[in-house]
Amino acid sequence: MMEMNFNQHISGQFNADLEAIRNQMMGMGGLVERQVSAAIEAICGGETSGADDIIRREDEVDSMEVAIDHECTQILVRRQPAASDLRMVLAVSRVVRDLERIGDEACKIAIHTLEVADARNTQICQQSLRYMGAEVVKMISGALDAFARADVDGAIEVVRNDKLVDKQYAAALRELITYMMEDPRSISQAINILWILRALERIGDHARNISEQVIYLVSGTDVRHTPLSEIEEQAATKDDSKS
Repeated sequence: MMEMNFNQHISGQFNADLEAIRNQMMGMGGLVERQVSAAIEAICGGETSGADDIIRREDEVDSMEVAIDHECTQILVRRQPAASDLRMVLAVSRVVRDLERIGDEACKIAIHTLEVADARNTQICQQSLRYMGAEVVKMISGALDAFARADVDGAIEVVRNDKLVDKQYAAALRELITYMMEDPRSISQAINILWILRALERIGDHARNISEQVIYLVSGTDVRHTPLSEIEEQAATKDDSKS
């Protein structure tokens, strides 16, 4: 784990700029995490009012992405940062992009929740939805915590959990297909559930992307599109070199 320290700069304003974009990103992350939690509660608990609120707040998430990305651009132009400072700015810019997309997926869940709200049978894949939902919320929280603490081990754990979400998604799809075959009248509702499951799986992917930026921030290694086994091997090698 690396301590984030901006005290080495001569310019106190540069320190403040870096800390500000980091804090704004974490604030956006907190909002997005709450949006996802509320979306899962809406579909599992039938809370249509909660779904409406999620849809209304999507513009707030979009505005935060634009504002933070603008601040990152201004820092690049004014400060021309190098080394770890440049990685911080780039990582924040990439993370807010994934956070915005997580917000989009939460909105999709809310929209499909409204579609199924008056359905005859609202119990399709309920257990799978709860399991996947709990796991992706844990991934978002873990990814943000790893970024806040510059914790590579925590980031790798989130990447591992993405594999679990993928397995849950595959199992839920099999369950959904079986349900549609047994009761063709449920196909319309099942399609909405399918899109919700897909949104949860995509949220897991974006949480993994955020964790990959933690590894980049700390080590300078770009691990995007890198298999988990290679990420773990690289981390173990660096730990051994420190021993």
